[in-house]
Amino acid sequence: MEIKLFKQVSGYIDKLPKVQSAMIYAVLEDIKQYGLQAPLASMRQIKGKLWEIKILQTRIFYVVIEGNTMVLLHAYKKQSQKAPQHEIETALSRMKDVLEN
Repeated sequence: MEIKLFKQVSGYIDKLPKVQSAMIYAVLEDIKQYGLQAPLASMRQIKGKLWEIKILQTRIFYVVIEGNTMVLLHAYKKQSQKAPQHEIETALSRMKDVLEN
């Protein structure tokens, strides 16, 4: 599976402590190799085509396009039980842009 990242997502990951960013990149490599059935990845559907990957305290929203390309739309640190609405809205807005282009 191919993975594309918004600049915000790669910037967020790169600013994390090295151990955390290494873990996230390891999960992403796992997804590249095994696809959506990757053993290290924990995923759940948020709304429609919008999904979320859970890695430690980090949550990354994504959409799958063209059957085999995962676009990572938005990342944030989990601080409550539910995903904050403004985080979801940011991801939905980016997903709309991706799907229209």
